[in-house]
Amino acid sequence: MKTNKIFVVGSANTDMVVMSKSLPVPGETIMGGQFFMNAGGKGANQAVAAARLGGAVTLIAKVGNDIFGKQTLESLHKENINTDFVFIDDQTPSGTALIMVNEHGENCIVVAPGANANLLPADILTIQNINEAEIILMQLEIPMSTIEAVAKEAKNNNQKVIINPAPAQALSDKLLNGLFLVTPNETEASLLTGIKVEDYNTAAQAAVVFLKQGVQNVIITMGKLGAYFQNADLNFKIPAPVVKAVDTTAAGDTFSGAIAVAINEKMNWENAIRFAIEAASISVTRKGAQSSVPYRQELEFGLVNI
Repeated sequence: MKTNKIFVVGSANTDMVVMSKSLPVPGETIMGGQFFMNAGGKGANQAVAAARLGGAVTLIAKVGNDIFGKQTLESLHKENINTDFVFIDDQTPSGTALIMVNEHGENCIVVAPGANANLLPADILTIQNINEAEIILMQLEIPMSTIEAVAKEAKNNNQKVIINPAPAQALSDKLLNGLFLVTPNETEASLLTGIKVEDYNTAAQAAVVFLKQGVQNVIITMGKLGAYFQNADLNFKIPAPVVKAVDTTAAGDTFSGAIAVAINEKMNWENAIRFAIEAASISVTRKGAQSSVPYRQELEFGLVNI
């Protein structure tokens, strides 16, 4: 089932990854193992996830006029993602991310935003057909002024805005009020609500904070525990399957892209979250960001809905 109503507004990076037995502490140098480069950036990751899982996706982003920018565009084209609105910045290099992954699949990441920091509200104003999107998916690796401008216009047009608040930073009451869906993980939910999320009970408490701020629907992703959902009418938890994690990079992005597809396909909330959890669970068993994202035919649950 193909849709043409998902717009992703966000970052596009090149990831430089080192696999190692452990993650270094400040001041420590350790010997790593395998090194590889991978297409990444939360916006591009989520666009790829949505495209592979059944959506026809448009990405709005900005890259540099350099080899990384050219490789990003080539990679996105291969995923059949519309790149008409991936702008080229002639003055600023493309975004990059330095990633270390330990033997348990845990990672630490430092991002140099580059051209991503120059994706501004003025760029969005040139895109008239963004109003055609049923769902607009955003993250926090681009300027907050752009996120707020897109969300404001989308709300005025009765479009569904999904925000994956990563990397976590403060979100204004104006942005949260009327927001269709927010999808933080435990760490992000803790930082945004002031409630330490460590189990389903504390996830429920954090969800209430978001709902009081005007968010319509809340999904808190909880790694091995799965996810917790709450809105004005429903609240439930969905467990995750037991898998051996190799690399958790882009697991949250896979979940976000999947949930956008599921909502666009009018799945109910329980089925939508099961669909997204299965996709994310597959992604953590593979190395890399976009390279780890599964295709629709790999999901047992997803096949039911084609």
